[in-house]
Amino acid sequence: MHNCNLIEPIFLTFTENFQEHRTDLSALLLTPDKYLWLGSDESSTLERLSLIDGNNFGNHQQFRVAEFINLPAPESEEIDIEGLAYADYYLWLVGSHSYKRKKTKTKNTDVKNIQRLATVTSEPNRYILGRIPLVDGKLFSSCPHPQNPDVQLSAAKLECINQSNLLMTALADDPHLGLYIQAAVPGKDNGFDIEGISIYQNRIFLGLRGPVLRGWAVILEIELEKSTPGLMTLKPIGYQQKYKKHFLWLNGLGIRDLALDGEDLLILAGPTMDLDGPVQLYRWQGGVNVAENILSYPELIKDIPYGNREDHAEGMTLLNDVTGKPSLLIVYDSPAKSRLIGESGVIADLLSLVMGNG
Repeated sequence: MHNCNLIEPIFLTFTENFQEHRTDLSALLLTPDKYLWLGSDESSTLERLSLIDGNNFGNHQQFRVAEFINLPAPESEEIDIEGLAYADYYLWLVGSHSYKRKKTKTKNTDVKNIQRLATVTSEPNRYILGRIPLVDGKLFSSCPHPQNPDVQLSAAKLECINQSNLLMTALADDPHLGLYIQAAVPGKDNGFDIEGISIYQNRIFLGLRGPVLRGWAVILEIELEKSTPGLMTLKPIGYQQKYKKHFLWLNGLGIRDLALDGEDLLILAGPTMDLDGPVQLYRWQGGVNVAENILSYPELIKDIPYGNREDHAEGMTLLNDVTGKPSLLIVYDSPAKSRLIGESGVIADLLSLVMGNG
């Protein structure tokens, strides 16, 4: 299906203690030093792979987010890392910010499963939006800026408050999104759910998987400033607002990941609900400069393959610096068995970004 778009498989090899998480990769980022950073939506660690040769990344190093950022809950509770971005020697990460409904389990009775479906929980670590200094492939709590030693880089997160954070507090009264937050609608039920982050200059773009409003997907734009050591607050943006909203037509799909390409935003789009597809790639031309209160129609670039209850494209990053040509690397949640290599490897897809080759 759509294999004419495929350039080649890329092999990602992890250490054996990460074996279970190779099937729930949800965030992906190539940094300028050619390290590949990954996040899982079931853990509270960041994974770094090194380029071994053209289509192999390995040498897995793991970093505990809790070493650099104060988590509101124990690190055994997942952050649900859904997006990674890089800007000016900082690695940024974002949790889903979503409520969670319990899953049914085959071993349970129907009565027990129906009870589980009534249980909605909120997990404080999912509300992490933070940055960690990244220099020469290593993370630091604080260190001097490599180009400007008088400037100190320091790890920080958006201030957490009332089991969530300042962004959720600001959005609670929003005319489009507030009711979803107040009613605690779970992410997988078209509730509030952040799944992508991109940074342009000082502006942070957050892609929402949900809610999709009558077919329109939403990107939030915010700016952060330091408040106290280790903490950031929302800086007024636009008309003294704490955030901007952008509405995008993605054929009724929500946003699974974002990637910055110059001043364009590449958007990986998929269903908000528990469905396999469709999954599509869009380019929002000049997206980082679009004003508020405009309905945007990003350009459909190509369809992305998906499986039957498997192979859900979740993370993407430009791989131009490695391949020398416009190309995109995609990782899948619930990968098909054929993607699993040995004890701890998994195959990602490298797609060409040249137009009209599909």
